[in-house]
Amino acid sequence: MTPQHKAALAKGREEGLAVRRYLEAIESARPRRGRRRTPASISKRLSAIDTELATADPLTRLHLIQQKKDLADELGRSAESEDLGELEKQFVKVAKAYGERKGISYATWRTAGVSAAVLQRAGVARTRG
Repeated sequence: MTPQHKAALAKGREEGLAVRRYLEAIESARPRRGRRRTPASISKRLSAIDTELATADPLTRLHLIQQKKDLADELGRSAESEDLGELEKQFVKVAKAYGERKGISYATWRTAGVSAAVLQRAGVARTRG
């Protein structure tokens, strides 16, 4: 394998990773139904679960333990969430080349949740066809 081929493969992996991370970030940031949970409300519910666990029957305890785990995971994700701005910057750098190489149209990017403004900054042209 030539050095140029290896470099092209590495570039493709880097671009794919930037696109994947950005799409995952916008997917997780998409508004959900219902009231938005804050870290404070999650912590409050975790405290309430601890209180409920002391007197819960075995089946209720099982569900409370799972709910506690889910909330702790959610709290961890919100604390460790990557900066969307930085992911967007990386996406903008690679989106045009990645899309051209993979045959991804403007409409497909939009359907995947990428905003028109981000695509414009990335240089992805709105074409018909």
